[in-house]
Amino acid sequence: MFVGNNLTNIRILHGYTRKQLADRLQVSEQSVWQYENGYTTPKLEVINNLKRIFSVKSKYFFSEDFLDKDGKSNIDANHIAYRADVISSIQKTQSEAMHLEYLNSFLKIIEERIQYPPNEIALLRDKIIDYMNNTQDDRKTIMNKAASMARDFLELGPTNVNLLFVLEKKGAFILEKAIGEKIDAYSLWSKDNRPYIMLGSLKKSAARRNFDLAHELGHLLLHYKVEFTTLEKKVYRQYEKEADTFAETFLLPEKEFKKDFVLLSRNSNPDSYAELKKKWAVSIQTLAYRAHALGYIDYQKYRYFNIQLNKKGYKNSEPLDKQLKINRPGKIRSILELLLEEGYIELESLLDRLKVDVDFLSNLLGLDIEFFKKYENKAVKKFSVKDLNIKAK
Repeated sequence: MFVGNNLTNIRILHGYTRKQLADRLQVSEQSVWQYENGYTTPKLEVINNLKRIFSVKSKYFFSEDFLDKDGKSNIDANHIAYRADVISSIQKTQSEAMHLEYLNSFLKIIEERIQYPPNEIALLRDKIIDYMNNTQDDRKTIMNKAASMARDFLELGPTNVNLLFVLEKKGAFILEKAIGEKIDAYSLWSKDNRPYIMLGSLKKSAARRNFDLAHELGHLLLHYKVEFTTLEKKVYRQYEKEADTFAETFLLPEKEFKKDFVLLSRNSNPDSYAELKKKWAVSIQTLAYRAHALGYIDYQKYRYFNIQLNKKGYKNSEPLDKQLKINRPGKIRSILELLLEEGYIELESLLDRLKVDVDFLSNLLGLDIEFFKKYENKAVKKFSVKDLNIKAK
């Protein structure tokens, strides 16, 4: 029997409206509605087209998909915090929420074979929430204090080069995908307490990626369970500004940053910031903005700095942007690599259990299709008498 809800889920995952999917299938929108609501079963030709469009197996549509079967969603779309100038459309938010729903369910399946250490970012979040609930500090002070608490807790040291790795190690699940030109990144806590950060794959530099990570960490720690989709634009921008303030303080702690900044000979010249950018892995624009906010350079020098920044074209591309390595998420890749290399799971069996093709898994996890090639047709390690190291007499 055709399971219409599976079609609904995977349609939303891929960001299609019923009308858009109907056009691709060359059927009516009413037909797609009937498929999804159990009134009719698609013809074989339509099912084959659905397989091709969504990179799944036929049986995906005739049995329960791999989303959690407890009747409850683990992802609340209202809590997605975007790093963007505007609140995203309902259709976009539903698609991204469904992506995290599938991802969360996938992780639960592979975690049958592994066990994580305690989620330290969740512990940090609770620590900061406790501070926020018991302080009389103003909001700006709260942002700065929370950023200092976070940096100390995560033990980043005098650089941000390994920020992505540290966040993954401490409990975050970080991925990258094409999420559109208007969205740099977004973050969310799942209902089962996983912190997710989704990075746009169109990132231009390591410095900008670090700011995205710090910004989203700010949302995760400061704005737990805020319903972003219901906020008025003014309030939404205020939350974005708070995450920016957190990111600036987190990436450039005042005491350590001042020691480096006072050594600059010409702090109104953007080119003078190159060494600081290399050390902190933060953009020249952010370095100068932070210095001005702390009172290290006055208004006139900061104004001249920005004039030169525009004149040199650094608003679009800065020195070292192409030299500094852009770190990519590696946690999920490493987990899968361990399980597949050691034979604890077998790729074909995993795909069969999920009822999807390798292209689907590649897109869901943000991993290159080549990653999976070496594991095709590799059998699961089976126990045999040879493992006992027994020798005949």
